[in-house]
Amino acid sequence: MAASTSPALAVAQTSTDRAIEHGFPIVPVSRLAERESWRKELGRPIYHIHKWWATRLGSVFRAIVLGALMDSDRDIWDEFYEKHNFADKVVLDPFMGSGTTLGEALKLGCSVVGCDINPVSTFLVRQALTPVSESALRQAYGALEANISDEIKKYYSTPDRKTGRLIPVLYAFWVKEVETPNGERIPLFSSYIFSKDAYPKKRPRAQLLCPACWHVFEGRYDDQWVMCPECDHAYNPQVGPASGQIVTGKAGDQHRIKTLLPSDGTPPTERMYALMALRENGDKVYLTPTESDQALYREATKRLAEENLPLPASEVRPGHNTDQARGYGYRRWTDFFNDRQKLCLGILLREILKIEDRPVREQMLCLFSSTLEFNNRFCSFKGEGTGAVRHMFSNHILKPERTPLESSVWGGNRCSGTFATLFESRLIPAKRYLDVPFELGTEPQLFEGDSGGKPAKVLASNPIRPTMIDCWAGASRSSTALILNGDSARLPIPDKSIDAVITDPPYFDFIHYSELSDFFYAWLSPVLADEHPSFRPADSSAAGEVQHKEATSFAEALGNVLRESARVLKDEGVLAFSFHHSRSEGWGAIQAALTSAGLTVAASHPLHAELRAASPKSAAKDPISLDAILVCRKSTAVGPSAWSESYLLDKVRNSSASLIAGGMKLSKTDVFVMLAGELLTVAGGLSTDDFCKTLDRLRVEIERS
Repeated sequence: MAASTSPALAVAQTSTDRAIEHGFPIVPVSRLAERESWRKELGRPIYHIHKWWATRLGSVFRAIVLGALMDSDRDIWDEFYEKHNFADKVVLDPFMGSGTTLGEALKLGCSVVGCDINPVSTFLVRQALTPVSESALRQAYGALEANISDEIKKYYSTPDRKTGRLIPVLYAFWVKEVETPNGERIPLFSSYIFSKDAYPKKRPRAQLLCPACWHVFEGRYDDQWVMCPECDHAYNPQVGPASGQIVTGKAGDQHRIKTLLPSDGTPPTERMYALMALRENGDKVYLTPTESDQALYREATKRLAEENLPLPASEVRPGHNTDQARGYGYRRWTDFFNDRQKLCLGILLREILKIEDRPVREQMLCLFSSTLEFNNRFCSFKGEGTGAVRHMFSNHILKPERTPLESSVWGGNRCSGTFATLFESRLIPAKRYLDVPFELGTEPQLFEGDSGGKPAKVLASNPIRPTMIDCWAGASRSSTALILNGDSARLPIPDKSIDAVITDPPYFDFIHYSELSDFFYAWLSPVLADEHPSFRPADSSAAGEVQHKEATSFAEALGNVLRESARVLKDEGVLAFSFHHSRSEGWGAIQAALTSAGLTVAASHPLHAELRAASPKSAAKDPISLDAILVCRKSTAVGPSAWSESYLLDKVRNSSASLIAGGMKLSKTDVFVMLAGELLTVAGGLSTDDFCKTLDRLRVEIERS
């Protein structure tokens, strides 16, 4: 079913109507988007060379760009897999984030303008869109490998307990400890089963730790009574001393964990309790750390104190997304790394800075920064049969990890999230994508030697080769990219010069991107400030950020950007953006922002936006997997006309039925997102307060039915 516009449009139809205003292939695009969402970095590697939050799906934004530029007599889905060349069109994204809009527009032959107030976003988008030859990257990587890989790897090695020869350590397992008033040190284990398979019923083997002698041995994931083969201690491995916010001592005394944190304001101490190593025959083995393993870590600590390395020096500023980490003593960004990580990351960064070729050096700096996400004290173990490392941003807050996982920084075979593995799995595929951009096919395709189906790859675009420009004056040429850092409420762009504005604004509520991006900024700013002025401030925040937990402030900030976007938008152009929220307050802020910007919602289309199983969605009672794509016009015509609540409810029910029939699973909150989007198409005459009240009333009615 193609979603249609409301009969209550407040915009006069003209010969410049766009395809996206009158219909959208919500079912096939949503099905394709869901396929992409399972492994976004494989379907669109260009947007995943570095962490950014809420990266939207490329297949969705390809469809949006097509619909925003094509005339209304053309069908978006019919054109989806065709090559296009909109050489005379310029697309703007005022919240460019990871650059999804820009990449999809460039693939369609457009010129693009992207702006973000966050310098980390600006840097990563520039690196994503900059073509650097694979041979140049491999040459630089090879030099790094020859010069420092062995130096780093030696700190991640251990003697094979059978042969005595050194073998690589893939991961080191740590646990935080607290000390009670009577001097007892208690590890914050919730369970003594620290490793099991992602599908334990099929593969029940698990790794257990003895709480008496700290010996590592093999058992089952569902064992409830075991005896340590080393010391004969019998215990229930399912139960550890930490449960929620309470820790229990050996005598049964209970304490709130926060009351046992170090009084000097430093983070809790950590103890290394297990290693996963790789034997010469390729087998992975779990080992109990020996004194030589502890001595190797102490050697790293000693060398760290002697070296002069380019480590971050800035403090973690207070904020909703950082206060939990600060409360556990993580006050400086260096606190997020243990001594061995700081040493090895510092050695790696120092060597990267010696690369003379600036484009190659900055690609490697981007890769280094991406590596930080998987190599810090906030990472954890996902389990066997997975990518192993759960990165630090699996939660939207910087949540201290009680059992951190330490990866080998350089890495190698059979490990993930390391500099070596990310070079091959993220950076190289992204550069190849620039040369051969592809779309995921609609049906699985079997590859030789593969037991399952993978999406077929369809070549539907020319190579991405934008000319990078520094100011609007060069935008008259075809396929240019103007990447800006700054407040999008003040754009250096002439009036009525943009053909379409397509974006995904920041989330209303508690996710503050700059508080999180400071983690990367702390490392990048000292080494990029000379060549990139945007990295000279103390942190990555800036006045004008559109990220507020208070609805009025959010609406005002967003309205300023939307008003500026409307200024630079041609009269016949459309502005489209994605949004979802679980409360009417968030949608009321959108309605207020649009009204203040002089924009009217011409259509709303529900589309799959995010993997339902992703953290933290999987923990939500009623997770959202849909976005509403809001298609806006400048308010130039007739004003609001009559509309009925029954019409809106029927339209939402019909769209829901179409998506469900197409194989999509919808939550109650997904249906609410659809309802809110549809209400915006007729809300021109409502105050924000009346809009929220109407939305709440309609929500009750549609959930009742």
